Amino acid sequence: MHNSEKYLESLLTATPQEGRELAIKLARKSIAAIQTDPEMRKVLRANYAQDTAQLIASAQVIAVEFQTIAMANNYWKP
Repeated sequence: MHNSEKYLESLLTATPQEGRELAIKLARKSIAAIQTDPEMRKVLRANYAQDTAQLIASAQVIAVEFQTIAMANNYWKP
């Protein structure tokens, strides 16, 4: 990833909602790191927006990211 933006200071979040938002952000950042051309991502987006299998696969990526964040947060147990 060429961009030096720091977007992942910690996996710790205050709430599950914040954890889910972080999971989505991580998934999006991973795609941007893999497909570095923003214009190509726009072209590809049209393909997966109409393909339920690809949308489900995207949701699975977010679920795996969320699982990792939830474990890091001890599932938000006190």
